[in-house]
Amino acid sequence: MRIAVVGVGAIGGALAAMLETAGGHELILCTRRPLQQLTVNSPDAVIRVQARNATQPEQAGPVDWIIVATKTYDAEGAARWFPALGATGAPVAVVQNGVEHRERFSRHISAGRLLPVIIECPVERTADGNVRVRGAATMQIEDSALGCAFAALFTGSPVAIRLTPDMTTAAWSKLCINSTGALCALAQKPTSVLWGDAMSRVALAIVEECAAVGRAEGARLDDAIGQRVLDHYRRLPPDSVNSLLADRRAGRRMETDARNGVIVRKGEKHGIPTPLNRMIVALLDAV
Repeated sequence: MRIAVVGVGAIGGALAAMLETAGGHELILCTRRPLQQLTVNSPDAVIRVQARNATQPEQAGPVDWIIVATKTYDAEGAARWFPALGATGAPVAVVQNGVEHRERFSRHISAGRLLPVIIECPVERTADGNVRVRGAATMQIEDSALGCAFAALFTGSPVAIRLTPDMTTAAWSKLCINSTGALCALAQKPTSVLWGDAMSRVALAIVEECAAVGRAEGARLDDAIGQRVLDHYRRLPPDSVNSLLADRRAGRRMETDARNGVIVRKGEKHGIPTPLNRMIVALLDAV
């Protein structure tokens, strides 16, 4: 397949490496700035991605698949690639944080061509063109013809793929994890900051707010979701850095709205109070 990856940061770089490992694809890396090379270091191998780099839509022709891995706030920037890349009707896989994958692009691409993808991958961008994957990657994709076709692109790569009939629950479960990652960004400390008793209690309360809103949105989240989130963080390397913290350290714009703001916004819609997430949004916006 001819596949374009729009946005080659940590996740975009990891996805490109997975497709390189799968083999047989022609890859186009769509970036703002020229990318001389893409090297992905994983626990098992160093992968040098063989791909063409395009910095303007007119440099890229039609493809079979478009994978969007930009920051959530850059939906408009990603969408400007769609007319050239999707000239022959290529579907768009949206691999981003949050629970609004379809909403971000619904006015640019028809619903039948949009595929939300939930990814969990401990990955960090160490520099432009260099990405470090620190553990196993998993993706959750809707169990549909489009989802099966997307999963097939990664045949032969190490990523674990789960086809699910319930993307709402998958997205909100991931959001429960991401929402607590804001504590790392506020403290400016890696994952181990969540391991202490005091911070764990705060993390659990943040998850409780997120889960309550998620249930109102139709997600099936049981009362043990908070403990599963804590267990998730305790399995990670103590010095691992989530993207929110990485962006704050680098002075970049943070995905606060997609990770915590959406909980506040949808909580208001359902009349569910979310004071901790509201405070997180205010503090991260302030810094």
